[in-house]
Amino acid sequence: MRDSQGSPTAPLTVTPPQEAYDYELFAARLAGPWLLEQSIAVRPLRMPFLLVPVGGSRQGGYFSVPYLDLGLLVRDLIHTRPGFPDPRLRWSPYPDTCHIVEWGARPPAYRGPADDITLGRFYGYSEQAIARLVNRAASTPRTPQPPSPASPPRSPAAP
Repeated sequence: MRDSQGSPTAPLTVTPPQEAYDYELFAARLAGPWLLEQSIAVRPLRMPFLLVPVGGSRQGGYFSVPYLDLGLLVRDLIHTRPGFPDPRLRWSPYPDTCHIVEWGARPPAYRGPADDITLGRFYGYSEQAIARLVNRAASTPRTPQPPSPASPPRSPAAP
């Protein structure tokens, strides 16, 4: 079934947190793993994903959604749940990126790799997890590599 804008309309299914596709990812990253017990898994389409509440060092959270109507359903679902204060839907101005359901404090602005540590702490990740993410990001090229020193191919029409 689809709505008037062609977006799929499907009810959300709430499942135990352990069933979430990304449960182990959060278990490895969170400084306060006790938050997993208060999390919920939401299956908006085919796979359940984890929504982790605020608490301890975790000041906010987010959940990406491809459609506005789905974002509104997620926002309404967590509106009355403990640990999910001030749920809001942030619309994406770009057609090729997802909308975001956020809760808790507003995240700090991201201006570059130096902010990865601040964001990691904001989302309640452990210092070890932040270090792994920062080190991985530092070793991954963010810009195109310069051309090799080999001579570029020449056009047959070139003098």
